[in-house]
Amino acid sequence: MTDQAAEGWSVWPAPAKLNLFLHITGRRADGYHELQTVFQLLDWGDSVHCQVRADGEIRRPDEHSAVAEADDLVVRAAQLLQAETGTLLGAELRVDKRIPVGAGLGGGSSDAATTLVALNALWNCGLSSAALAELGLRLGADVPVFVHGHSAFAEGIGERLVPLELAERTYVLVDPGVSVSTQALFQSGELTRDSAPLTIAGFISGATTQNAFEPLVRRRYPAVGKALDWLAKSGQARLTGTGSAVFAAVAADHAHAVVAECPVGMFARVVRGINVSPLLARVRER
Repeated sequence: MTDQAAEGWSVWPAPAKLNLFLHITGRRADGYHELQTVFQLLDWGDSVHCQVRADGEIRRPDEHSAVAEADDLVVRAAQLLQAETGTLLGAELRVDKRIPVGAGLGGGSSDAATTLVALNALWNCGLSSAALAELGLRLGADVPVFVHGHSAFAEGIGERLVPLELAERTYVLVDPGVSVSTQALFQSGELTRDSAPLTIAGFISGATTQNAFEPLVRRRYPAVGKALDWLAKSGQARLTGTGSAVFAAVAADHAHAVVAECPVGMFARVVRGINVSPLLARVRER
């Protein structure tokens, strides 16, 4: 048993994700973009540590965090659940941060989703996954997929989800060492916003797909272009989400050799796609 576990802490997984493709099919009247994507969950990510407080306070005692406490999605998720359920309990929260910020891997959204799911269990709130996902959507468009905990085809702003059973491939994931601003990308006049809608059957049958943000990110962030070009020697390299990380499916017995050749200034790792989040198993353990 760890020291934290002995002190009443519990640890909850917050997996990263890949976007296997990302199309923009239009723009809504409210300014949001209509998207289509496939979320592939990964067997690697952050961990959220929770300790229930009886005094109702929500605290994040991490003075080294690059994110202000008031802006931290983990804190905001806890406060939102507390306000919605009326619980008198509070929580102390810590995050073991492995997912890079601004990488398009869903780190902040996954941390928020895990906080909602964990505290729903620890506080005995009794909310369903659907209710938690609805709360999560107020925090970010990617939060619901992590709450539901299954790889999925997504539409709308990313909240309309259809679970998929994807091939659980081995990927080489590369962090070029830069952080990308999602807001700046969505505001760009260079962004292609008229991709033809894709059906699930079309995706499964191998229809041509892309990441609509990749050309724009290549132009604005040369380090991402270098990562894409290097990884393309080993497989079909693609940008994930609206971030800087790039990935390629690689034969499992060759993946570590690819990582070993990663150029200086980039950070590569081997990850595996999974269909069901370890967060769901963690809930069942209680």
